[in-house]
Amino acid sequence: MSSTAPATTYKRVLLKISGEALMGDQGFGLHPPTVERIAQEIKTVHDMGVEICMVIGGGNIFRGLQGSAQGMERTTADYMGMLATVMNALAMQGAMEALGIHTRVISAITMNEVAEPYIRRRAVRHLEKKRVCIFAAGTGNPYFTTDTACALRANEMSCQAIFMGKNGVDGIYDKDPAQHTDAVRYDQISYDDVLTKRLKVMDASAIALARDNDLPIIVFSLDEPGGFKGILAGEGTYTIVKD
Repeated sequence: MSSTAPATTYKRVLLKISGEALMGDQGFGLHPPTVERIAQEIKTVHDMGVEICMVIGGGNIFRGLQGSAQGMERTTADYMGMLATVMNALAMQGAMEALGIHTRVISAITMNEVAEPYIRRRAVRHLEKKRVCIFAAGTGNPYFTTDTACALRANEMSCQAIFMGKNGVDGIYDKDPAQHTDAVRYDQISYDDVLTKRLKVMDASAIALARDNDLPIIVFSLDEPGGFKGILAGEGTYTIVKD
């Protein structure tokens, strides 16, 4: 850790990004330069001495709900979505390790050839050794989203906050800013208001799990260079969800 690194009150955080964040301007799949850019953003925070774990969605490859809506059996579709998150996690691991950051992909579905199985105490030890842990395959159960996996793992790892990296928005708005020029951004909002206003931040079970454990959720723009590091250094634009 550099002696000139800015101070932060957060020592351990979970970063949640969507699978779509990895596809750049493409309509599908992975865009390696975009994956590398996000890895660079994470490195700047890692260099501050912050312990980082991640959850990445799989929507750039396959969405269980969409498959189910098109006639697939829901459980099978959800498992396919979990496998998509493993592919994204491996891509991010490759980009992180190319930057010299030791990274572990930890899967809720056993696949020993490419990822470690999820064992909480082992994962905590990786974080203590300043390795980035990428939690893949959701919770390992159908009917649960990566949002819920994110809230679950953040609590299990004793993270101090969840950072939700969004594309195209720099926080939570009362309505879609892409469609409404009069949309108002919240600087802070309560968990209950997110639920009652049906703001699309995370799914309801994830918000409730964060609320019940007093885990703040910080929503920021993943498109803003230095945005992740800036918030940890006490700067930047974001919305914080807490009571």
